[in-house]
Amino acid sequence: MGTYIDILPVAILAIGALLYTLNSRRKPSLPLPPGPKGLPLVGNLFQVPSELEWIKYHEWSTELKTDILHLQIAGTHIIVLDNYEVAMDLLESRSSLYSGRPHLVMMMELMGWGFNFGFVDYGEQLTAETILSVAYGIQIQQENDPYVQLAEAANEGAIIAAVPGKFLVEAIPLLKYVPAWFPGASFKRKAREWYKLTRMMVEVPYADAKKRIESGNPAPSILLTNLQKIEEGVKDDAFTEDVLRNTVGALYSAGSDTTVSAMATCILGLLEHPEILKKAQEQIDAVVKPGHLPDLDDEPSLPYVTAIAKEALRWRDVIPLGVPHALSADDEYKGYRLPAGAIVLANGWAMLHDESIYANPFEFNPDRFIDPETGKIDYSRARDPAHACFGFGRRICPGRFMAFESLWLGIASLIATFDIEKPKEKVTLPSGEEVERTVELNHEYKSGLVVWVHFCSPL
Repeated sequence: MGTYIDILPVAILAIGALLYTLNSRRKPSLPLPPGPKGLPLVGNLFQVPSELEWIKYHEWSTELKTDILHLQIAGTHIIVLDNYEVAMDLLESRSSLYSGRPHLVMMMELMGWGFNFGFVDYGEQLTAETILSVAYGIQIQQENDPYVQLAEAANEGAIIAAVPGKFLVEAIPLLKYVPAWFPGASFKRKAREWYKLTRMMVEVPYADAKKRIESGNPAPSILLTNLQKIEEGVKDDAFTEDVLRNTVGALYSAGSDTTVSAMATCILGLLEHPEILKKAQEQIDAVVKPGHLPDLDDEPSLPYVTAIAKEALRWRDVIPLGVPHALSADDEYKGYRLPAGAIVLANGWAMLHDESIYANPFEFNPDRFIDPETGKIDYSRARDPAHACFGFGRRICPGRFMAFESLWLGIASLIATFDIEKPKEKVTLPSGEEVERTVELNHEYKSGLVVWVHFCSPL
């Protein structure tokens, strides 16, 4: 198996045997949801893939003909929701039971992500920290910005650690006490490296922004506003430097990578379908005043750009499994027992590639959201992908509207300003003849692209 799991035989067998014994003594009246058959003690530990988990989960759900998949990893229950309606029934309609977050030992304790209110359990801390919003007031560099690079590096580790089953320490928390030098404890060494990046991501931009504020010439920001409230002596537990530092750090980490990923997806789709780019440019040229770039006031008049942004989110979901939920009490659904403490995953990728909702789901096609008669957005033709992209229930992404507006502006400006096409390359045929051909793109974006100026507003 390709997961980041190190075998510590004595600990695994001893603790696994205890968990297996305790679980086997229970005689529930209802069965658990279907799932792949696992091994004694460790369950499905060695079946959980190290990458593209959402695809494997969907394959299992399809094979077992179920919308609710159950996995068990050394005593930890994982419930995967493979269907939009099921996710709405549980995560929305029963949100009081499903608003918790699992305690991810690797991520929260060993890597230092406990600062991020998006991953904390539902309760007072979450409520206090969501009072504070947006960021630092720091202008990033056009290229190779150190803050962006830092967030990308820190987020890379978080993305790995946030997937249940990646690290054995999630099922056996006692392993967190194993020293990093111990044979088979490479997860501790990884955690130590990622912890340093996490703290830098939280501390460095905060210190820089605070220094700018103290210099007397700060840019407007939520950090500035709330530091002023702290200085004024506002009596509220939400207005402390620790909460403020953690909140802007969480916003920084959440927004640094997701919009860029969606933009990259959009570019890939436009490269494969130049006719879509041309159609969007024609709409922008007809609506936007010459010499100007599109702004949010133009959004209602540019439905095709909106459709492209929605399709970019649907086609290559930025976070295919979302952020895990935790079930706070035993529940029953469709004749199945859902045990308290289970980790609940909404398979957004499966929902966004459901052929019964999205015809030819693996094709980049924004026209699926457009009424051919009116030219306007029509979600009765294909469901708005926003829910599956941004989460469900009380833990839906609080920045989803800002995130979509940022994505929309980025896509609209890109389309208005540039023509984009695949690059050409010269190849030598077996006959010795040299010809030019269009480069085929791969999933790692290594082939490159060519950008031509379509329109440029005067400086």
